[in-house]
Amino acid sequence: MLNSLVMSNAISAVETRLPLILEQQNWKERRRAHQARVSAWTHPHKARALAGEKHPVYDFLFSYYSYRPAWLLRWHPGHGVTLAGAETAEYLGWRGYSATEQGVALDHAYWASRRREFTAWVRELLTAMQTRPPFFSCFGVHEWAMVYQQTADQIRHNAYPLRFPSGEIARIVEASGACCTHFDAFRFFTVPARPLNRYQPTRKTSIDLEQRGCLHANMDLYKWAYKLSPCAPSELVADCFALAHDIREVDMRASPYDLRTLGFEPIPIETAQGRADYEQHQRSFAVRGEPLRARLIAVCNWILDGEASR
Repeated sequence: MLNSLVMSNAISAVETRLPLILEQQNWKERRRAHQARVSAWTHPHKARALAGEKHPVYDFLFSYYSYRPAWLLRWHPGHGVTLAGAETAEYLGWRGYSATEQGVALDHAYWASRRREFTAWVRELLTAMQTRPPFFSCFGVHEWAMVYQQTADQIRHNAYPLRFPSGEIARIVEASGACCTHFDAFRFFTVPARPLNRYQPTRKTSIDLEQRGCLHANMDLYKWAYKLSPCAPSELVADCFALAHDIREVDMRASPYDLRTLGFEPIPIETAQGRADYEQHQRSFAVRGEPLRARLIAVCNWILDGEASR
């Protein structure tokens, strides 16, 4: 109980950017807890890879997102934390750490010089999302637009059947219309589907269009977390992965693929009830994303502003 309280207080101090010195027993316990948590995601993925098996839902979290499972398992304390004790030499061997009088900590000057432009862009994106009203009426049509007018051999997850024939999928997409604001989803639309989208997002317009009602925008909090690592504490990276994991399940349940053999019951967005269910999930994920986005903005503030941000 005491150890859990110490860990909770330590993480809280990090998130509020208070200077913190972690004694060896405490930071090693945090490291063990993190590795145990993420092993529940990395170990099944590794087992599937060794067996040559593919998973249309979960593999996305390790293929589309370029953060290797070994990197996800590695624990970093994050900004504003000094690791004390005799076993900190491992961290001195990693880039961006330096020795201090109290122990080992991230070197702010190093990260500020190497990540400034990228971090400024991420902060602008995340801040815009915080202030822009969320949009909850896309109903997951983006996954349908990715198979619109495709033949069977062109479909990405062709090992699994579609819930409707191609002609009916086309009718549903055309009747529903698409209003995707997320470029990295829109770029996978089939060419015939792109003119059907209300928006025509590009990489350059991401900051103008990204909004927190979008499943993929909330899933991408994981991407920004690991790209800000090791300045982002590993607990934050894992929290963002957990959100992305849950969103991915809903994203594929609302897709035209029939994944019931894998235990995923469809969310039938072609019906009024299915669209209502999808919107409930959207709203729930938007709420879960709020504190994660705020914590990521705090990491950006430390990289860009350093001591002045505390």
